[in-house]
Amino acid sequence: MISFEQVAYSYGGGELLSDITLDLAPGSFHFLTGPSGAGKTTFLKLCYAALTPTAGQVTLFGQPVGDMDRDGVAHLRRRIGVVHQDCQFLDHLSVAENVALPLIVSGQDTPAARQDLEELLSWVGLARRARALPPELSGGERQRAALARALIVQPDAILADEPTGNVDWEMSQRLMTLLLELNRMGRAVMIATHDLSLIRAAKSQVQTRVLRIARRRVQLAGADL
Repeated sequence: MISFEQVAYSYGGGELLSDITLDLAPGSFHFLTGPSGAGKTTFLKLCYAALTPTAGQVTLFGQPVGDMDRDGVAHLRRRIGVVHQDCQFLDHLSVAENVALPLIVSGQDTPAARQDLEELLSWVGLARRARALPPELSGGERQRAALARALIVQPDAILADEPTGNVDWEMSQRLMTLLLELNRMGRAVMIATHDLSLIRAAKSQVQTRVLRIARRRVQLAGADL
């Protein structure tokens, strides 16, 4: 699904990530951990082709990113839902309108898709907040809205960058339950987090691999987690 072959990425004259070779298979569940500044967000951006590696090759769904034009990359990125750390929304649009934006951008805004939107908002527990504006939402509601927006185009993979970083433990568990359910539906899931308690809790519920960024490399973490 997403493959790295000897990938490196340099930023500001220095190498941030180096010699990464790995495969993210369909239906897999991964955590990505490491200290702040290690490159977790950069790694995720390489996964959905928001960044191009300075060395090596990233392949998305069997197609090398370096061989595609901008339109080709944009088309493949629709198959990857991304939950960003900062949860940016258009404050003058309602929750439902914000979640529907990927449908509009991708030309998939149909009556059937709008029906899916209602069901999705209900699934993430936001049906009663569909008409609310983003500034009116709590931190947990914003995270659930961000997850719904990432899911609206029915992607094959979900990448989440610190999705529980600004919410309490109870809400973290609710968000994790949603992500685990998505994985059971066959979606590949990767979560970047520094919260080891969250990882330990999830490992009791799903077969997962934990990747750690250390010394510019992405390594399989040991049993100490």
